[in-house]
Amino acid sequence: MGTRLKVLRVFKDLHRTRRDVFRDDNRALTAARVKINEEFKRNKNETSDDNIKEMLKMARAVETILRESVIQAEHVDENKIVLRPRKSLLLENVPYCDAPSKKT
Repeated sequence: MGTRLKVLRVFKDLHRTRRDVFRDDNRALTAARVKINEEFKRNKNETSDDNIKEMLKMARAVETILRESVIQAEHVDENKIVLRPRKSLLLENVPYCDAPSKKT
């Protein structure tokens, strides 16, 4: 796959992830969109393959962190916050076991 296509793929993936992660939060959606577009515009004239590969690697890492680590939280009261995790972040509930496991 050509470098240009890789850059466009990462750009689209970042925007897709931004939409999923910050759903219903217009301020965060706008801030993330501006930051993504700003970074790509700032580096659009880069010609060094090594630098482009490093920036693509960084963009992929950012996308992964956003997708796997960011949870939305909303202040609903002075001392109360509601967390809104995405389904992809929820793990199966493992039952708690009071009895310690035996070492073999």
